[in-house]
Amino acid sequence: MISKIGVVGMGYVGIPAALLFADYREFNFVYGFQRNSESSGYKIDMLNRGELPFKGNEPGLKDLLQKVISKKKFECTSDFSKLSDMDAITISIQTPFLNKNDLIPDYTSLLDGVKQIGKNMSYETLVVLESTVTPGTTQNIIKPLLEKESGLEAGIDFYLAHAPERVMVGRLLQNIREHDRVVGGIDRLSTLRACDLYCHVLTKGKIIPMSATAAEVTKTAENTFRDLQIAAVNELALYCEAIGVNIYDVRNGIASLKGEGITRAILYPGAGVGGHCLTKDTYHLERGVKLSGHLDYPQGKDSLYTLARDVNDFMPEHMFSLMNNAMDRVGLKYDTATVVMLGWSFIADSDDTRNTPSEICYNKFIANRTKVMVHDPYVSKYANVTFIPNLEHALYNVDAVIIFTAHNEYKRFFKNPLKVKNLMGKEHPIIIDGRNIIDPDEYINCGFIYKGVGRGDKNNHKLVI
Repeated sequence: MISKIGVVGMGYVGIPAALLFADYREFNFVYGFQRNSESSGYKIDMLNRGELPFKGNEPGLKDLLQKVISKKKFECTSDFSKLSDMDAITISIQTPFLNKNDLIPDYTSLLDGVKQIGKNMSYETLVVLESTVTPGTTQNIIKPLLEKESGLEAGIDFYLAHAPERVMVGRLLQNIREHDRVVGGIDRLSTLRACDLYCHVLTKGKIIPMSATAAEVTKTAENTFRDLQIAAVNELALYCEAIGVNIYDVRNGIASLKGEGITRAILYPGAGVGGHCLTKDTYHLERGVKLSGHLDYPQGKDSLYTLARDVNDFMPEHMFSLMNNAMDRVGLKYDTATVVMLGWSFIADSDDTRNTPSEICYNKFIANRTKVMVHDPYVSKYANVTFIPNLEHALYNVDAVIIFTAHNEYKRFFKNPLKVKNLMGKEHPIIIDGRNIIDPDEYINCGFIYKGVGRGDKNNHKLVI
């Protein structure tokens, strides 16, 4: 019977998972385990005070944190010896790639956490890896490391499974409760025990059991497919710009075809893809295939999935190209221009800056000696980046605005082009819209030079005098 649960890793995945476990009446207590490091140790005291260590709109999360603390069912700690009392331990630690070209993930933090678990876990403990990993990792890396550190045998002395997280920032609690949960053990008993852990936090979602490796493939593949869908519409947006048509007209036309046997899951184009998952999970899948050594594929051809990654990585560079074209129209030079970038988080109404596409474009401005500033309502610090905390102050007397994130604050503010123009103080200010949040005609008619992703119908508009 599972009574006490430890969640290793207090981030966007571990925190909501720990709180939902703690809220279940039959689980007696949940520890959130967090290293007391210089970069993330601050989370421990914040969580124990009932404060979330990240900003942004996360419905119900802060209330749930305060609820389980008041009921004395949750505590965050850096004392990993307490793992010995846990019936179940889940692992939610990031697994990035430092260099996508070598296809070698950085498992440093993950393996450090696994070693701590192995040293402290007890007989019959259930260990579940939630981190997204290269297919084969649970069986071939996590299992032998746990066995080595604990002196126990997986499948006999303890249980081991992979149950990948499937959450999106801004909908953390909802996603855990309502999405189906893929659960894969290294053997039948491990799968059953892990299913028993997760079934209690689901409201609409159901458990989908499979093997650990199949679960790893499922997670990496579902994010790879989403990245592929985004790349498809981003490439189409580039085509529409070249041909001179509106991507949103084309998108609506494609999506309108419905009927039996017809699927048109077309997404929206934008300034780039960020976050921890989509930017790396393709490479986990590719690495898993390379390690298998048995792929039958067209000789000498690149992977469709990594090509999609390249398209999405290119979009912030395309934003820079749109700015370059706009500057040419009024004779502006990078080394004399003043630009404000709006949005540093990779997703709207969040402070999550992991792999933000804004950084790619920002660095190109810096390389061209442009005076560039950043505004984001949820982000105030990032290494070597100059932030302006007030939106109106950020827009004051600048030559150009480039929108990277569709924060609701921006959607409201940019409904008034005349106000924006007066703040910028230029006869023909530039606005580059990477998220389709403004009305091009209103801004063009107000004298702006407008460029938008996929807006081939507007990007070469006549200048309104």
